[in-house]
Amino acid sequence: MSPRDKILQAIRQNKPALTALPAIPTSNTFADQVVERFTEILTTIGGQVVSVPDMNGVAEYIRSHYPAHRVITTFPELAEVAEVHWEDTSPHELADVEFAVLNVHFGVAENGAVWITDPLMMHRASPFICQHLGVVLSAGQIVPTMHEAYARIGSADYGFGLFIAGPSKTADIEQSLVLGAHGPKTMTVFLVD
Repeated sequence: MSPRDKILQAIRQNKPALTALPAIPTSNTFADQVVERFTEILTTIGGQVVSVPDMNGVAEYIRSHYPAHRVITTFPELAEVAEVHWEDTSPHELADVEFAVLNVHFGVAENGAVWITDPLMMHRASPFICQHLGVVLSAGQIVPTMHEAYARIGSADYGFGLFIAGPSKTADIEQSLVLGAHGPKTMTVFLVD
């Protein structure tokens, strides 16, 4: 018997028992609890959810938390509390942005992520260069799982898109979790009913 055949025979004799695949969550798994699940997961990974009735609630949050800081947004209705005309600004000029408030397409309850594409960002750098990131999400726009998320994205036409789940983080150094390592230190999801 060749060395190769000996190795294959040893592998066959020591083959572990088959393990069943895990159950894939479906829409029905926690469909009636998507907001609670989204909030729980996002909080666990370092983000926060702030429920607001409308954009006035977002404006009030900005006034109370970032009164003397540079705030940018893609929402014209927040013009009193944030810059809304920065689309022609070089991304390098956004280095001093303290808080960016952007719109997102939808959220995913399974992992606390939000889906955003380049038309909603104005600059691809905007969700990464700010010190603190805020996004506005409608409670009715949360899907239960990534399976539904990818089905929803489907063949949509966009140049750049990403899922963002919580603030930037790393645990590479001595297995110690560091938030804001390579991007925003915090992520706030303004959940609009």
